[in-house]
Amino acid sequence: MNGFAAAAGIALLLVRPGMIVMGTPFLGALNAPPQLRVGIALFLAIMMASAVRVPVVLPASGLAVVVAREIAIGMAMALAVRVLIAGAEFAGHFAGYQIGLSLGALIDPQSGVRNNVLAVLYGNLAAVICLATNAHHAVLRALADSYTALPLGMGSGIGGGLGASVAHILGLVFMLGMRIAAPLVVVLLLVEFSLGLLARVAPSLNVMIAGAPIRVVAGLLVIALTLAGLPTLIGRFVPTAITLGAETAKAFR
Repeated sequence: MNGFAAAAGIALLLVRPGMIVMGTPFLGALNAPPQLRVGIALFLAIMMASAVRVPVVLPASGLAVVVAREIAIGMAMALAVRVLIAGAEFAGHFAGYQIGLSLGALIDPQSGVRNNVLAVLYGNLAAVICLATNAHHAVLRALADSYTALPLGMGSGIGGGLGASVAHILGLVFMLGMRIAAPLVVVLLLVEFSLGLLARVAPSLNVMIAGAPIRVVAGLLVIALTLAGLPTLIGRFVPTAITLGAETAKAFR
């Protein structure tokens, strides 16, 4: 094996773990130092090297196809975990809008975009819960199993089930987000109904001004009471997310 073949083999082994490290929040993501991300990806590639068969050296065009396939597989597996964080952030966005906190936004270190404080809170809690429930172990096991189900090579094309798998993953974001935010929505609906009755009983009372602090207090109380059930709810969706990520990755056979 010449020097180029050895370098190409090492580079191919780095692609799939590298995409998982870049896309998975608790393994590095974009907010971690580049040295840490490279170190984790290199460590994972070394751990997988003993069990992975690197294909013979390919021409430049074939090597580009293999790299693109590895990028797609890694992104599909990382997306499975990212949807858990996105679902929690969606719940925070929805809850913040209902309470009235949408005008105050912060730069979220997880995604680098402006989120309200509840979206940042829920996103960070979801990342911690994933670590506490050993979701990172499931991701690493899925990475190791992926080299058996989807070995390095050219592949046979993109399967027809890719669109359905992506739709299911995106639907998981809304399903998880709405389940997290459902208690708050119900309580604030009752608050709005009560404020509407109060406005009919006492027309001289300015409900628009008096209702704002009531919404904030009621919303924060509901959030405080429902945070204890967040680990159970997110932990229940972890196997589903990993399975959907594996199904999406299988489309790149």
